[in-house]
Amino acid sequence: MIKSCYIHIPFCENICSYCDFCKLLYNEKIIDKYLDCLEKEIEEKYKKEKLETIYIGGGTPSCLSINQLERLFEILSRLNKDENIEYTIEGNFSSTTKEKLLLYKKYGINRLSLGIESIDKDNLKFLERKLDTKDVKRKILLMKKLGFNNINVDIIYAIPNESLEILEKDIDFILSLNVEHISTYSLIIEENTKLFINREKNIDEELDFKMYNLITRKLKRKNYIHYEISNFCKKGYESKHNDCYWLNKKYYGFGLGASSYISNKRITNTRSLSKYLQNDYVSEIEELSNDDKIEYEIILNLRLLNGIDLNRFYSRYNYNLLDAFDCNDLIKNNFLQLYKNFLRIPEDKIYLSNEIIVKLLQNKK
Repeated sequence: MIKSCYIHIPFCENICSYCDFCKLLYNEKIIDKYLDCLEKEIEEKYKKEKLETIYIGGGTPSCLSINQLERLFEILSRLNKDENIEYTIEGNFSSTTKEKLLLYKKYGINRLSLGIESIDKDNLKFLERKLDTKDVKRKILLMKKLGFNNINVDIIYAIPNESLEILEKDIDFILSLNVEHISTYSLIIEENTKLFINREKNIDEELDFKMYNLITRKLKRKNYIHYEISNFCKKGYESKHNDCYWLNKKYYGFGLGASSYISNKRITNTRSLSKYLQNDYVSEIEELSNDDKIEYEIILNLRLLNGIDLNRFYSRYNYNLLDAFDCNDLIKNNFLQLYKNFLRIPEDKIYLSNEIIVKLLQNKK
């Protein structure tokens, strides 16, 4: 049963230097055509399941006009929603207005996710972003006043020439907002970004690790729970939608470049706008074997601080993970832990999760 749905809105008022997501500059005429095609894709593929999470991402969904947002929400109003649904929309502070927030409330949006990334002028210039800290504070207060009590903000760290002192100021500012959820991302310079074209390099791994530890330490002191490699929240405010991905559950993905996991297939939509506007949605379908599903389960579950629920794993695959993979050395050296029938990476090693997961997968008996 599919209980989650992702909607991709690829349009932005500005293209950031680091972004490798599927994105396009705002174009009013194209957006109207895009929404028509999005509606058609949903009509063709959605099977009327009751959804527990919907996530509208991008791109920058908040850059759409009031009329375009209303059209989008009208399309999505046909989705069958659970009464306790987590309904998220992403945005930037600059394009989030009181009028748009009231529209969100009208259509049942109850979670906001907004990009801050940094408050440092040099960092913002490097990332090609604009931010007014007074506007951020004013908008956060407005959101809370209007009844939004589940707000996430993003921060990017490990930016070239960034110091620990600069990062600490960013964290202190975000903590001052008293939001429910904080996502923290180490900058990775990806192909097809301005930074890659400009031959920028990732920072030293040792400094990256120090920054990660600084973030973790400061957020935990303020009672944020570190529940996934990059994510922290107040008690009870874990992202239900992202848990769907990390727990390897099925989900719909609609829109340009969106991904779905349906009927043992991982489906990736085209990133070509011209193809999408011709209703040629799909670019790739990966048929999963049982071994593929198990590998995905391990990789995704171990992003969570709780790790792999071994009982759940067995019920899904009729497969005892500890019998199939030799974990002894990894456990002996404290790279993995057994705790209340969970297999997890200890928090002080979670930064090394990629290396640990590779070693575990190589130890299949």
